[in-house]
Amino acid sequence: MALPLLSACGSDYSPGVINFYTPADGAATFAKIGDRCSAESNGEYKVVTTTLPKNADDQRVQLARRLAGNDKGLDLMAMDVVWTAEFADAGWAVAVPDALAAKVKAQTLGGPLDTATWRKKGEDTERLFAIPMSTNTQLLWYRKDVLRRIGQGGRPATNWEGMLANAQESGALRPPGPTYIMVQGKQYEGLMVWFNSVLASAGGEVVSPDDPSKVTLTDTPEHRAATVRALEILKAVATAPGADPSLTNSDEGASRTGMEKGQAIYQVNWPFVFAGMQGNAALGAVPFLKKELTPFANLFDAEGSAKDSTTPEQLAPLNAKMRQIFDFAQYPGVGDRPSKTTLGGFNIAVAGTSAQKDLAFKAAECITTLRSQRQFALEAGPPPVIGAIYDDPEFRAAYPMADDVKVQLQSDRAATRPKSPVYQAISTLITARLSPVGKWDPQTMADELADVVQKAINGEGLIP
Repeated sequence: MALPLLSACGSDYSPGVINFYTPADGAATFAKIGDRCSAESNGEYKVVTTTLPKNADDQRVQLARRLAGNDKGLDLMAMDVVWTAEFADAGWAVAVPDALAAKVKAQTLGGPLDTATWRKKGEDTERLFAIPMSTNTQLLWYRKDVLRRIGQGGRPATNWEGMLANAQESGALRPPGPTYIMVQGKQYEGLMVWFNSVLASAGGEVVSPDDPSKVTLTDTPEHRAATVRALEILKAVATAPGADPSLTNSDEGASRTGMEKGQAIYQVNWPFVFAGMQGNAALGAVPFLKKELTPFANLFDAEGSAKDSTTPEQLAPLNAKMRQIFDFAQYPGVGDRPSKTTLGGFNIAVAGTSAQKDLAFKAAECITTLRSQRQFALEAGPPPVIGAIYDDPEFRAAYPMADDVKVQLQSDRAATRPKSPVYQAISTLITARLSPVGKWDPQTMADELADVVQKAINGEGLIP
């Protein structure tokens, strides 16, 4: 079956037509941005967008088939932030020209910028292999009203240890309060994100940032202690009295739903939680917010999405009422260490197969400008990577968590997933070994994880 697919991928190109393969989420906005950039080029190029599948693995497979088939009609592609090393080493992503790279580095926040850089074997320095476009970082979502009941004054814990204590205190109330800490514990990439964030917050890392062939989970006493501590926290969240019994099957959607049902005191999740809580609460589907937010139902459609006519100004009083009961804070740390959070998002790269790379970079520059990123963030939702946008009044009105997100996107607070050309294998083997969460001993698991990561690097044991 692969042969016809690869043959079909080796398609001809049309001079001046820049074929841009975009994520499914936000595809309509990308089409509008592409049309605007085409018009502004005064006939130099025309951007034609094609939507990739919704699932990240399916996106990667489709792009890989086209690239391996030398598809000259593939010019620009949206790359998941974890693909940079793999695509660069394979020659599938072209290094950004120095002049453009300097512009990008000058305006891009440090965390997202790091996801687009890679040092190829035999080279002395890292280079930019894509232009950061859209990012994501998880926040801590919490029940402010419950924290008042347990004497916390509505203030959330700043670390996982405090969250676990608060959950037990809530369960001891009469009547009992919610005790779940909602996380992404299912065997998939969400579990890797959770583990990586807690590990980085504890002072550890999976592989060395200077040598991706070196496993650093247990290579020093300090790294081993950080790995064990991270695993102890994962196990405690999964096995504490009153813990979510479905944690090992929980993904982002289940985490959001569990909190909306009133079962959770805390949740770690992406910013989409905020808009979901707005709409569902206004429609009366969130028991602990029904009284406060149902008067705003006219601002939302039947699916709970804000109507096109709804403005940030109209949502402001709703947000103020909601945040008296349900609010957000920066991701929790470990002990007295500041937290580090694993970044999501995607970057825009020029394909190594493109027959018009210079023109593709011109289009990529327009597609990733401040204006374009601002439009994508406001219309599609995920946060931008250009720091100046976080000071924009309209963006701040639509994105109440802007300050916390921006802090977590700084170099010292962002946790990139292991930068390795075999990242997919590393993630697959780690999540297979961690699942089901908590059904293992942290000390033993630390050694097992170090072993499977080394196997992934060596190209061994890729079937978990």
